[in-house]
Amino acid sequence: MSKSEAALNITMPGPEHMEIMDSALDEILGACPLSFADMVPSAIPEKPGVYVITAMQNGVETAYYVGRTKNLRQRLYSNHLMGPFTNARLKKYLVESHECADIGSAKQFLRDTCLVRWLVRDEMRIRGAIEGYLTARLFPKYGIYEEH
Repeated sequence: MSKSEAALNITMPGPEHMEIMDSALDEILGACPLSFADMVPSAIPEKPGVYVITAMQNGVETAYYVGRTKNLRQRLYSNHLMGPFTNARLKKYLVESHECADIGSAKQFLRDTCLVRWLVRDEMRIRGAIEGYLTARLFPKYGIYEEH
């Protein structure tokens, strides 16, 4: 037990918790990516899960966004690819950072450059923990935003 854990007297999850997180990282990084250019709704399950959107530029793949959802198909296709800024935060971030000029060019950036991988997880707390763990490990370019 570390000094900070002892001082706070917080019960920490056992090693099986970290095994779940490490296994999820391995699973998502080992998953076959789907290009936004090839994305059709039927290619994505209507299940809850965690996802990583990456951009492939000059032969280098960079994590751009990590998220979780109750419905992967709805979130990835209807929101991220087809949706307006209110439903497609990544497009909003691309425009706000001036990486893309407008929502149309952000959508084209997704189609030309981005890939997505996901894993299905039914339990909400596990999805939340995996999202946080993937965010910490992959440190995506976008999606870590100012607190409310």
